[in-house]
Amino acid sequence: MKQLKLGTALTDGATRALLLGSGELGKELTISLQRFGVEVIAVDRYPNAPAQHVAHRSHVIDMTDSGAVKQLIAMERPDFIIPEIEAIATEALAEIEAEGWCTIVPNARAIQLTMNREGIRTLAAEQLKIPTSGYAFAESFAELQAAVDAGIGYPCFIKPTMSSSGKGQSMVKTPDRLEQAWNYAKSSGRVDTGKVIVEAKIDFDFEITLLTVRALNESGNIQTYFCEPIGHVQENGDYRESWQPQAMTPAAIKSAQDIAAKITDEIGGLGLFGVELFIKGDQVWFSEVSPRPHDTGMVTMVTQKQNEFELHARAILGLPVDTSLQKVGASAVILGGIDAKGVVYEGLARALAIADSEIRLFGKPEAYVNRRMGVALAGAETIDEARNRAVKAAGLVVIKPTF
Repeated sequence: MKQLKLGTALTDGATRALLLGSGELGKELTISLQRFGVEVIAVDRYPNAPAQHVAHRSHVIDMTDSGAVKQLIAMERPDFIIPEIEAIATEALAEIEAEGWCTIVPNARAIQLTMNREGIRTLAAEQLKIPTSGYAFAESFAELQAAVDAGIGYPCFIKPTMSSSGKGQSMVKTPDRLEQAWNYAKSSGRVDTGKVIVEAKIDFDFEITLLTVRALNESGNIQTYFCEPIGHVQENGDYRESWQPQAMTPAAIKSAQDIAAKITDEIGGLGLFGVELFIKGDQVWFSEVSPRPHDTGMVTMVTQKQNEFELHARAILGLPVDTSLQKVGASAVILGGIDAKGVVYEGLARALAIADSEIRLFGKPEAYVNRRMGVALAGAETIDEARNRAVKAAGLVVIKPTF
């Protein structure tokens, strides 16, 4: 196996990683990369984003502006470009990758495919023949109405083709709510692509995130590794709780791993992928994939020997990975609850008095009612107890205006 060489941060020989998107996931990834001496540059659309608190330096740009992205990358000359969000000028990344002097994680095609639901859904369902829910794309309300009437039916889900954290998503149960959902999807996505996706509702028992890692093995070949499945609860398309492991039948686990391997093999590259799947008994349907750490995977900070951020960093750098589970655990989101800047947090002592609990505050400069401002983590002997502890700890953290 070829011996890896890593430079020292803030020297001429530094190994540099540039994050496009600097939220809470980027913050933990920054810390994991820095443990190997990597120099991290955190980029976001607003100042003082979470990863910018801990990175070696930071920049604020419009990441959908191809010229601005290329100018910044030319100035910083990173060894790795690591996208954390979907709304990025992917054409700029494709051009840079073609020049061959740095690595896009996992690759530019992956970012192009997964930033837009049309690309990844078409790849999974039509090219790879992976089971998915019924779906259609619509460029007008009339097309949306026709797709629903032609077989998608009610209830159904309307989503922007480009969004994250549930923004712009609606479940529609009756025809009179369809136009409202269309307008919401068109106005609330990260970027208006001109299309929305409508998906039929699957009768599933639960949904999971299967963290899937493409990393180098001892022979220097790419191998696929799987974490234990993560169960989660979502509200309006945004995660509220997660736990690990989620109990599944052996047949469902094998099917989930086969689907995750198939989609990530097609995407290629090195790194961690969050593969979202619907489960009913032994049946498994593909939902989405993110070529980066997943918000529901924050639970791994309390459950795994190497959490999802450490796994992503190691895989990117060509280092060995270990996806083993150490204990049962759960996470629960701490929401802003208010619209305010420069908030203060109360109740931390009471939250941390709960057995085997941890609190991570993200340090976001501004709170919104439904914005994730932190996460509570808890371990326990059982999933139910871990969930109870995490939810209780999260509820004890109170966010208030500074003045």
